Amino acid sequence: MQKRRSILAAIGHTPFVEIQLKGVGQSCFAKLEYLNPGGSIKDRSALFMIEEAERLGQLKPGFTLIEGSSGNQGIAVAMIGAVKGYPVIITVPERTSSEKVATLKAYGAEVIVCKEHGEGTGYTEVARALHLSKVDSFMLNQYYNPQNIEAHYRSTGPEIWQQSQGQLTHMIMAMGSCGTAMGVSRFLKEQNPRIQIIGVDAATSALSAAVPAPYLVEGIGVDALDGLFDRAWVDQVETVTDEAVFAEVRALAREEGLMVGLSSAAVTCVLKRITHSLPKDAQIGMILADSGRAYLQKAFGA
Repeated sequence: MQKRRSILAAIGHTPFVEIQLKGVGQSCFAKLEYLNPGGSIKDRSALFMIEEAERLGQLKPGFTLIEGSSGNQGIAVAMIGAVKGYPVIITVPERTSSEKVATLKAYGAEVIVCKEHGEGTGYTEVARALHLSKVDSFMLNQYYNPQNIEAHYRSTGPEIWQQSQGQLTHMIMAMGSCGTAMGVSRFLKEQNPRIQIIGVDAATSALSAAVPAPYLVEGIGVDALDGLFDRAWVDQVETVTDEAVFAEVRALAREEGLMVGLSSAAVTCVLKRITHSLPKDAQIGMILADSGRAYLQKAFGA
């Protein structure tokens, strides 16, 4: 029996499995990131950023971890904080699902729900203000911290390359903080510059809309235009609406047996929409970042 030193050692090395999607004729493979112990791909970035901060002396015993998150990053921070003994404060936007808020509290985090309109009321702004007011604190700052990219460059990207045996022709990923998409793309393109990276964004984000507007989907939406997003690492940006994503997440569960989260449904939405334009022999990879169990009331009305 292989033993692990703690639950944190179980982060990463998630399965990469072939899946069948109705209406898609190409070979499709999914990285099942919802099987991380905290329930999402954010376990990887949160652990890497925290341990880098510890190594550099930016985070010390007795400090409080602070982060602004739509849910999954915050959950990962709360889980890691519980293991390492750090108090945790997470700020979240109003659109965050009740299941995610409950999970944050279950891990012992203090949760502050923030309004999404008004100067200084955004969840990242509130987190930053808290960090500046609290001397012994560390803010991961996922939307601007380059270690977010580095985490996926060192772990997620290499795993996908190895598990796919270097055969992928296309990779489709949701973009929010953009750490995953930028890190995975950077690694894969270093191995094979011909791999096509397709980023998925909210239709009304700051990046994709002439007049940005609020959206309900969590896990996507490039709103920090001065953050981690770098157009050089994305060959194509496709957008999705709330209506399409919520319909897709329900269809995936009921028709495909895939209980995945909203950003994952956004990815499959895009794949189904563009499948006709992709080569028949394409080998397509996708990241399924979290589980639909985090959205039972919001997406399924359960």
